[in-house]
Amino acid sequence: MAEEQQTELRIYNSMTNEKEIFKPKEPGKVSMYVCGVTVYDYSHIGHARAAVSFDILFRYLKHLGYEVTYVRNFTDVDDKIIKRANESGEDPLALSDRFCDEYDRDMTALQCEKPSQEPRVSEHIGQIKDMIIQIINNGHAYEVDGDVFYAVENFPNYGMLSGQRLEHNRAGERVAVDSRKRHPADFALWKAAKPGEPSWDSPWGPGRPGWHIECSAMSACYLTHKFDIHGGGIDLIFPHHENEIAQSWAADNESNISYWLHNGHVTNNNEKMSKSLGNFFTIRQIIELYHPLALRHFLISAQYRSPLNYSVAQLESSSDAVYYIFQTLQDWKDALSSLQQEGTEENKKVPQVEEAAKECIKKVRIEFQTKMSDDLQTPVILTGPLQEALKYINNSVKKLKKKMQKRAQLQLIQSLTEVEKEIGEVLGVLGLLSSKSYAEVLQELKDKALKRAGLAEDEVLRLIEERTQARLDKDFPKSDKIRTDLTAKGIALMDVGNETIWRPCIPSEPLAEFAQINQKAAVVEEKQSTPPENQKVETEGNGPNTTSST
Repeated sequence: MAEEQQTELRIYNSMTNEKEIFKPKEPGKVSMYVCGVTVYDYSHIGHARAAVSFDILFRYLKHLGYEVTYVRNFTDVDDKIIKRANESGEDPLALSDRFCDEYDRDMTALQCEKPSQEPRVSEHIGQIKDMIIQIINNGHAYEVDGDVFYAVENFPNYGMLSGQRLEHNRAGERVAVDSRKRHPADFALWKAAKPGEPSWDSPWGPGRPGWHIECSAMSACYLTHKFDIHGGGIDLIFPHHENEIAQSWAADNESNISYWLHNGHVTNNNEKMSKSLGNFFTIRQIIELYHPLALRHFLISAQYRSPLNYSVAQLESSSDAVYYIFQTLQDWKDALSSLQQEGTEENKKVPQVEEAAKECIKKVRIEFQTKMSDDLQTPVILTGPLQEALKYINNSVKKLKKKMQKRAQLQLIQSLTEVEKEIGEVLGVLGLLSSKSYAEVLQELKDKALKRAGLAEDEVLRLIEERTQARLDKDFPKSDKIRTDLTAKGIALMDVGNETIWRPCIPSEPLAEFAQINQKAAVVEEKQSTPPENQKVETEGNGPNTTSST
């Protein structure tokens, strides 16, 4: 572990409903499995929140010095995939493969690091069948007409994670009522093949896996039956994770997962955002108009377990916050570059950092370590001493532009360098840095703001010229109106000396609903959703009517 770590990491365990000190099974190493997406369409921002939440945990564990094995699966064999493929005339595995690639593009845009492993169900059928055989041999599952069902009454601790009683796992909610089951809550481990579905040979005849078994099999494949962290959305606690626990125990009665972590929903008007309710926005739609870093900032603006209510105003606020961060850092880079051009020499002896900078760095470091180790309190990090550090940079850059003694100037430059380094450390763990330069990110943020405003930059520059002329003509009502109208659209004009520049800002008037201002993004997505011609195939049958995944 890193020597500077002083605060023990505490994480909220859904199994005990308490924050617990994190102690991995193997010192210095962490094993983590997170349930991924069912790939039949573009992912929405609820999926993004889960990915970003566990990416933050992944990054922070590595920051603390752990060697982390992070496994996140793709469900690429599922009822919803088959239904969508039959509707579009596309091969189911070709469709899911395509949306795996689209998901990876979204994750790259959101600065999510690649997990150590990204297993797909279709590539682990052998491991899934082996686990089902083990469960049957141990007396906890039975076969009926090519289907294999898990016998829930055999597991004495069913409901240990969710607190749900067995009778609450009502038949017909996620799978069709089946009179062949010994108990209505028994769930499918293996489904007999149906026309128009992908299938694999098995001891019970051709078929495919049920939903729950895949995660038990793939987590055991990469992490064994005993590992540290299992994560996913809060909606997966019951029945998915409850059934995983039952299956894993049935295959190996010594199976054990130390910590169960669950992220909260993204809501829209305080209702869970989901495809089934039709109240969702895809990641692709959002980042058509907002920078991916702004979306990521929004997703971590609430603690990961809390519900996060989506709104355009929140996205605007996050976009503005990200712009401020990068503009502050760019201003420091510009000031340093200007001093170097003026011939400021690097001091061979590194000057001591000034006390104000030391105090600033200390506050950032302590707050970051304390709050991140308290179950990843990201919103506190975004609004606490980090903002004081950015303010220190802004104030110090102003000082650098004035006449200073050489020694004081060198000390301030060194102080700013150390503060920037500390800010970079925090932003790196939060995933709010980019491989691009500060200037490139700022330009991208400006481009997105123009798109939201429905303006081209040359139009803004023309309006700036009109305003300048109006001021020269002492037509102040006209100059004020130009400025006010642009501010209403999220474009702020700033008079700097004899020059007027523009930057994005939070619109002074409420924007239209996202669906109304996002027509262009919707058209782009509709085109992207159409499968390539060479992937279309002739199929028969309408596919199943039941669902089995999120």
